[in-house]
Amino acid sequence: MNRVFNQVWDQLRGKKAQYREFLEEVTISQFRGIEHLPVRFEFPVTVIAGPNGCGKSTALFACACAYKVSDSGFVPATIFPNLKAHSGGLTDSIKQTSFQYNYIHEGIRMGMTWWRNKSWTQRALSPKGSSQPSRAVYLRKLANFTSPSEIKSVLAQIYPHTSAVIPSDLIAFAQNISPNRYKQLHIISKAGKDLLFAERDDKEVAYSEFHMSAGERAILRISKDISNLENALILIDEIEAGLHPYTQQQLMLELQRLALRNNLQIIVTTHSPVILDCVPVEGRLFFERTENNVIVKPPYRDIIQKALYGQSLEKLSILCEDNIAEAFLGGVMDVLNPKLGFMPDDISIGRDTGKDMFGQHIEAFGKFKLLDDFLFVLDGDAQNLESVLKAIAEKFGKAIQPLFLPGDVPERWAWGILNEFANDYAGVLGVPEKDLKQRLQQFDLLFNNATDKPTNIMKNKFRSFCETMRQDETGIMRKVARKEAERKSPDMKIFMNKFETLLTQWQARNR
Repeated sequence: MNRVFNQVWDQLRGKKAQYREFLEEVTISQFRGIEHLPVRFEFPVTVIAGPNGCGKSTALFACACAYKVSDSGFVPATIFPNLKAHSGGLTDSIKQTSFQYNYIHEGIRMGMTWWRNKSWTQRALSPKGSSQPSRAVYLRKLANFTSPSEIKSVLAQIYPHTSAVIPSDLIAFAQNISPNRYKQLHIISKAGKDLLFAERDDKEVAYSEFHMSAGERAILRISKDISNLENALILIDEIEAGLHPYTQQQLMLELQRLALRNNLQIIVTTHSPVILDCVPVEGRLFFERTENNVIVKPPYRDIIQKALYGQSLEKLSILCEDNIAEAFLGGVMDVLNPKLGFMPDDISIGRDTGKDMFGQHIEAFGKFKLLDDFLFVLDGDAQNLESVLKAIAEKFGKAIQPLFLPGDVPERWAWGILNEFANDYAGVLGVPEKDLKQRLQQFDLLFNNATDKPTNIMKNKFRSFCETMRQDETGIMRKVARKEAERKSPDMKIFMNKFETLLTQWQARNR
């Protein structure tokens, strides 16, 4: 499945440049507790995630107002009516709201703004004299997936009505997602309402939406509505509603294939980590509500997604800076796991983009009450951040103890170990001792006059050395960390004592 998704993502990345219709950005100002929220869309299929009340649906519905769609009601006055309630001295306060859009329309960049004072008005921004662009827009809300009882009074016993067989190409989308196999589908319509009837290959009976599961009904409805749309904007709120995780994957895969075939732009909201994993990093938007605004957070990596967006982790999670630090910790855990009785799955080690992001992560974990199940490990050059990180955790009533790897960066520490104990590591790395020493000396000379930050020089030197050894740098780092953990060299012993203390404290809390 991962291989198939990656293939589709690469195709969509290439196809995006050919889109002549694309909503690039919507900016929401002074609305529903949002002071100023720019939301930029980088990938043809976007997933908006975040906790309840963070503005996901507001952003989605604002996107529906971006285009002129005849007889659709997709205008702010309809989707966000100017309603006020009065109760004694209380009344709804309505601010001067604006939705600003940036598009590619017919291959040309343009912009437009909806502005609300007493009523909604429209202003074209650029190019001068332009008007709101037209485009097919499909909006599906969670409420549309609920029981179809609202149409029962119209269709159940009222005749005449129209009946039609849904074409096979509209069924094909559903067939690729649903485990059911349909002989054909019928749609019964009257007075603007409609009802689906299904005939399945494995059953001799027909059944309507009244007897479908919520998931089957959702899939068939989406299939019917969007299978033949081209160059359209597809908006679906809480797309995972009623769907099994495997079906969520299949639905997202088919939506992206459809986007590829029909030049669709698709934006969905979700609480499901499965849905998040179905788009690449540039297709993920994470909303977080602050005191008086909503912000878009950086695209978290897997370890943080699992913690914050729907998967309960009954394990300890360790967050470090990069793949080299992750390899170092992996080597240490190879030694500590048997000693402390950990199974490999008890501890999850993940990495992010660097030390500057750790404060934001600690704050997010604090809000979600997850700090007790996280350890934070940074490179040695980040020790000046220790008091800052502790202070952030204290705001949530938690005491954390960040750990710091030996040396300023682990590559420099490993380089020193390899030089000092070349006789021991020659066998570990599969080369003669003399050859290993010569290579280390050659790279010291080669990088001696390099002009860059010292840490960057060290990282590049270590990476280049590993390439000449025809070994992955993370593999060599893990081997060095494992061997030094076994022999308890001075720097490693200091780190391991602190690390082991925190691990046993977590064990004690969770027994």
